[in-house]
Amino acid sequence: MDFRVIVLLIMAVILFGIGALVYLRNRKNIINISYGVFVVFMAFWSLGLAMFYLSSEAKNMLLWSKFLYVSGGLIASSFFYFSLVFPSGKILISRLKQSLIFVPNIILFALFFFSDVILKNVVVQSGIKTFVYGPGHIFFDLQFGVFFIWGFINLFRQYKKSVDITKLQIKYVILGTSLGLVLAGATNVILPWFNNFKFLWLGPEAALIWIIFNTYGVLKYHLLDIKVIAAEIFTIIISVVLLINVFVFKSFNQLLFNFSIFLAVSFFGILLIRSVLKEVKSKEELAKITMQLQKAYEDLKVLDKAKSEFISMASHQLRTPLSAIKGYISMLVGGSYGRIPEKAKEKMKNVFESNERLIKIVNDLLDISKIEMGKMELEKEPTQIEDLLQSCYEEMKIGADKKGLRFVFEKPKYALPKIELDPLKFRQAILNLIDNAIRYTQTPKEGKLPTGQEGKIEMKVEKIGSAVRISIKDTGEGMTAEEQRAVFEGFTRGSAGIAHFVEGAGLGLYVAKKFLELHHAKIRVESAGKGKGSTFYVELPIK
Repeated sequence: MDFRVIVLLIMAVILFGIGALVYLRNRKNIINISYGVFVVFMAFWSLGLAMFYLSSEAKNMLLWSKFLYVSGGLIASSFFYFSLVFPSGKILISRLKQSLIFVPNIILFALFFFSDVILKNVVVQSGIKTFVYGPGHIFFDLQFGVFFIWGFINLFRQYKKSVDITKLQIKYVILGTSLGLVLAGATNVILPWFNNFKFLWLGPEAALIWIIFNTYGVLKYHLLDIKVIAAEIFTIIISVVLLINVFVFKSFNQLLFNFSIFLAVSFFGILLIRSVLKEVKSKEELAKITMQLQKAYEDLKVLDKAKSEFISMASHQLRTPLSAIKGYISMLVGGSYGRIPEKAKEKMKNVFESNERLIKIVNDLLDISKIEMGKMELEKEPTQIEDLLQSCYEEMKIGADKKGLRFVFEKPKYALPKIELDPLKFRQAILNLIDNAIRYTQTPKEGKLPTGQEGKIEMKVEKIGSAVRISIKDTGEGMTAEEQRAVFEGFTRGSAGIAHFVEGAGLGLYVAKKFLELHHAKIRVESAGKGKGSTFYVELPIK
């Protein structure tokens, strides 16, 4: 048998297999259908050429030559149709216009098989089979060229509009088809015009270039589930080659040996395909879960934004009446509305303190909502950090003394470099940390410490490398490892807070952390355990 016939038959089997596998992968997807049809028509073309070379009678040679030409026309039409649906999977023209795409093929079919207008005869010259064209042959070349050029124009339009993976998919389709078409067109269209028919058989092999490029593009960019298709195609190719090899040897032992290899390769090929199918299915399920998680994340972002906006609105609405209440209580206690009984004045002071706590919570909520919505702006200025800490110390020492705590501030021996920061917001963060230490450190005065022990808070600042480190150490309730991990989360309070300070909302440390993060500072806490105190560390970069 002519080696060209063997090569062309192998090509036909491969192409038929690709077309069928692509179609069966998703029978309802218009891309799979059009792509599968396109590849099947290439298989017909390869089969027609094989039969053309295999035929010895002039009548059969002419029949198969017409068959392969009609297949070529169908290849051009199906490529054009594929360009209309790829990569969107939608076709924007009516069914009537879709059917008109294949009308030229009907006309060509009639002209080929019922006249000699396009192809008159096949003759053998110097052992080479050649075509004798009729006057209408140019119409076939025009139909072939117009559909392919128009198809490329469609793909280029989609390429310009597409982005990311889709753009890369179209790029590989254009590149692969271009190279395949140049080689196939040269051997089957251009050279025959110059009466050169030696390389007709190379046309279908050129189609393999189209397959290789598209397979690479699809494998790399997930088009048409080709990872599974590639495994199936590889198995089919190997099996076909081995099956042909079975009949090459006439010896029974060699035939039996080759047939055994064919069966073994086919069996393991099936296992390979099943393995790839399982892998693809797992990845598809993982992709679905990822998409669901992504959607849930986007929904949570929307809800979080709505929550922040609601808190901001509610806090603004609350702050005005609370400020008014504060003013009126101050005036009542101060005697602006006349003298009130001492017992009533004491109660009014309690109301004033409760109102102050509520105002602080509302301010914290406003700060949180501004930070989460990205509306918090810093007004930075060069600041002497030890002076800022001194003012915090002096302000909070009154409360510490009143509670019976010993509060000390250890200044550095030498002046620290000035740091660009927002003094008000950074000061608020430090005040929150000191306030937290005062609240949760017990004293003998409260009857919660043995005689001889004292409640103590130590604040220290020092330069560590290219940062300034502030530490606030207390002898208070301490924290478990679990409480240390959660202490900076919003609306979170440790067991000590719940037991000794029921009015708290668990926002002080959260707000402090957010303000410090705006300054690119780091905050952490260390505690040896319950009843062993805590130390908060703030590290602020100098530059």
